[in-house]
Amino acid sequence: MKYSICLLLAVTLVGLASSLVYASDPSPLQDFCVAVNDSNAAVFVNGKICKDPKMVTADDFYFSGLNKPGNTSNSVGSRVTQVTVNQLAGLNTLGISLVRIDYAPQGLNPPHTHPRATEVLVVVEGTLYVGFVTSNPANPNMKNKLFTKILHPGDVFVFPEGLIHFQFNVGKKKAVAFAGLSSQNPGVITIANAVFGSDPPISRDVLTKAFQVDKNVIKYLQSQF
Repeated sequence: MKYSICLLLAVTLVGLASSLVYASDPSPLQDFCVAVNDSNAAVFVNGKICKDPKMVTADDFYFSGLNKPGNTSNSVGSRVTQVTVNQLAGLNTLGISLVRIDYAPQGLNPPHTHPRATEVLVVVEGTLYVGFVTSNPANPNMKNKLFTKILHPGDVFVFPEGLIHFQFNVGKKKAVAFAGLSSQNPGVITIANAVFGSDPPISRDVLTKAFQVDKNVIKYLQSQF
């Protein structure tokens, strides 16, 4: 019962919070534009092609499953369950999406960025150490600033659009959080994966120069991804 109340609070909170911010997506020009599978479409649009409104049903606005924990048996000990336009067609043009994040003890949602969305996160179970880093300051003598906080159930934290951020479960038990994002398709760039695991790989000369380390260190890091 307690968990159900927390879940309801989480969904209500992220929905309200996201509706109060300016979404990065364009404003819709009609009541709704349910997405259709456009993989074979002859045109490309910024978003998804609209389904014929006469064919729209309640199921186009429905998603089930956020009550189920994600499998955290992986190298970082976390799992993100997304509800974007790719999972819920009715989100098309509405400028909002939702995720559930499960964390094993010491589980990490590694440093990443959402290029198209601000994120509002609420913890419903466990204890998380969260933070984000600012963009490069105008003064080259200054460093990027880190903002961090320890969050407990019911606590909320916001990650500004495009900034690198993370969450780490510092507790001895599992943790669960929900987040609302101000885009139907916020995108995600996991920093380590992008830098060391791209295809084709970034030149080791480039990364050696950028990180100011021995080339063997770069070779090792690339081998991990």
